[in-house]
Amino acid sequence: MGKLVVSLDGVVIKEVQITKDKTTLGRRPYNDIVIDNLAISGEHAVLQMVGADVFIEDLNSTNGTYINGKAIKKQLLADNDTVEIGKYKIKFLLSDGGDYEKTMILKPGSGAPANLGLTSAFGALGNGAAGIGPAAIKVLTGAAAGREVSLTKVVTTLGKPGVQVASITKRPTGYVFAHVEGAQRPSVNGIPLTGESIALRTGDLIELAGTQMQFIQG
Repeated sequence: MGKLVVSLDGVVIKEVQITKDKTTLGRRPYNDIVIDNLAISGEHAVLQMVGADVFIEDLNSTNGTYINGKAIKKQLLADNDTVEIGKYKIKFLLSDGGDYEKTMILKPGSGAPANLGLTSAFGALGNGAAGIGPAAIKVLTGAAAGREVSLTKVVTTLGKPGVQVASITKRPTGYVFAHVEGAQRPSVNGIPLTGESIALRTGDLIELAGTQMQFIQG
């Protein structure tokens, strides 16, 4: 059983486990995977699971479906293939590991740190960021208080799925904090995030899903 990791500009937007014989992808709300963008056709592509194999088929979409940069009509997906639809990249993974690492779900008041449903992201994205110094997030409140999460990957997602999720992206110029999902936006130094993203500086205080954290670099 495979997993799809959808990203835009290096920021992970959603993860989807492939559990059905047919999984549809498109702009219309009735699709299994909805990507609300004009570059995506209403019914763009379908993934079909045949035994342990997963095929992807383009449904005569306007802008086409690409795998690893090559336009396809129907193709068997291999582990780590990257499907490109518009500006979106969809990584197909047969198992966790390699480019991904587990992070933490923040559950204020719970008895112990939980496993994570979210991930750090593509090791292949952003090789130009190699010169940026190491950084970490230190949890200040909640059950995981005192724990540090090293930002070793290009994109790290933090939060509570379905409630509030944010990402920290490692770029050549530094680390950038962005809102991913949730009706309420996270805050940095007590100010709610209003734009798409904000550059982080060492010592910045982040509040996300009811948990306070501190960004530390160097």
